[in-house]
Amino acid sequence: AGNGDHQGSGRVGGDGVMIQLKDLCQKASSNIAQKDLEGHEGQYPIYGASGLIGYVDFYKQENPYVAVVKDGAGIGRVMCLPEKSSVIGTMQYILPNEGVNVHYLAFAMEHMNLAKYFSGATIPHIYFKDYGKEKLLERTEKEQKSIAEILSKMDSLISLRKQQIAKLDDLVKARFVEMFGDSVANTKNFPSTTLETVMTVFPQNGLYKPQTDYVQDDTGIPILRIDAFYNGKVTNWNTLKRLICSETEIDRYLLKENDIVINRVNSIEYLGKCAHIVGLKEKTVFESNMMRFHMDEKKVNAVYVTEVLCTEDIYRQILRCAKKSVNQASINQEDVKSLEILVPPLSLQNQFAAFVERVDQQKQTVQQSLEKLELMKKALMQEYFG
Repeated sequence: AGNGDHQGSGRVGGDGVMIQLKDLCQKASSNIAQKDLEGHEGQYPIYGASGLIGYVDFYKQENPYVAVVKDGAGIGRVMCLPEKSSVIGTMQYILPNEGVNVHYLAFAMEHMNLAKYFSGATIPHIYFKDYGKEKLLERTEKEQKSIAEILSKMDSLISLRKQQIAKLDDLVKARFVEMFGDSVANTKNFPSTTLETVMTVFPQNGLYKPQTDYVQDDTGIPILRIDAFYNGKVTNWNTLKRLICSETEIDRYLLKENDIVINRVNSIEYLGKCAHIVGLKEKTVFESNMMRFHMDEKKVNAVYVTEVLCTEDIYRQILRCAKKSVNQASINQEDVKSLEILVPPLSLQNQFAAFVERVDQQKQTVQQSLEKLELMKKALMQEYFG
């Protein structure tokens, strides 16, 4: 496709010819349902909205192509998929025309944020007739290839950083098992106790506020919500939502350094999700579907306790006492106080906490690198696709 004025630069010029997405590709449908895959085990990959779902004995596309989630969850997600593969019916094939680089096409469509074209209240869907009108700069095949290579390298580096972070998380879990053994079998014969006996502040529920009290600027009080923590830690204090509250109203809901918070009501898979509060920069409250409590630092290390609370053993204990309804489950303050944990010598717990701190410092370095790469990719996408 092509205006040759910027050939080989991989950069957007200011005077290029704009064309529509539908000028670069064709759409094709899939009528494969997931239930149709039974009895079709083979060597060819087949994909769904969340990625690879299996291997079958047939394929629908001879060459690499772009796939778009057109119905339901994940709508608008774009994937660049390999030759000799297929997608199920909730997705649409986008086949590049002659002279169009498939990876370039995928990056261009990723930048378009196709989810904005959704229609339908119950099951949202998007249509090629709508998003096919998206405009982009006409480029030569050489320019497309150059841009695709740069952005693919960015993606590879981003993926590598994410893998490094995941491996550091695995390292902490491996060290935990090495130091404290199997918590169910208690292979190291540590004494056990209930959480209640090693707390100085008993569990208390968080603050309920209607959505109308949330603000978009920095004037409000930050509120910790379930989506802000992962793997026992708050991922980013700077991105917390804020709300309007009076000083007297928030006093009993303020988080303290070294607290632990735990999810008390949610869908079953998120019940009991917890985080150790470290690095508070300002007064911060916690929302009503979680509880906060504080450990007796003369008896236990909060870093150790948080890691224990992230184990399968604790999750099973939580499931045993949870009250379940159709869409969600809940635990109460007494349930949390009655959770049983092993109590190794405090010196050993402190050794583990020191190890976690060293790993966290490495993770922070990798995380900063990841954030820079993601910003760079965003800037490049904006430059190339406007």
